Amino acid sequence: MLWYVLYTKPRSEQKVAQRLEKTGIQVYCPIITEVRKWSDRKKKVSTPLFKSYVFVKLPEKERNRVFDVPGVVHYMHWLGKPAVVRNHEIETIEKWLNNDEVDQIEINEISPGDKLVISKGSLEGREAIVREVGKKQMRLILPGMGFTVVVNTREVL
Repeated sequence: MLWYVLYTKPRSEQKVAQRLEKTGIQVYCPIITEVRKWSDRKKKVSTPLFKSYVFVKLPEKERNRVFDVPGVVHYMHWLGKPAVVRNHEIETIEKWLNNDEVDQIEINEISPGDKLVISKGSLEGREAIVREVGKKQMRLILPGMGFTVVVNTREVL
């Protein structure tokens, strides 16, 4: 069986994942914990790593079962075919989320368009392209995986 990428309605990734699991479909929705700051308080919030995306693992013949679940919009496509994610790529995402060694990456003077190779951690050896650099976060494109990863700037710089 293969992992496919599903596009969901905005802010419904976790609900869609729960509903798909109830129907017996294997689902992976990577979750991160962020500290959100408001004018009067700070709070830890769990949010999906990939906004509006979940991964499903099911036989190709059963791919249409997901459309019975509210919140599913469509499958992501790559070159006219449904986007497929390899098992080791899902495992890499899991390792990365469970790994506390992200602070070991040292990067200086980065600007959008720069290419870099991640030298440590579970994404070691992966090529990335810097998409955006903000005051608090940086977006890295992982071309081999077809995803954008958001990294806290304080952990990278």
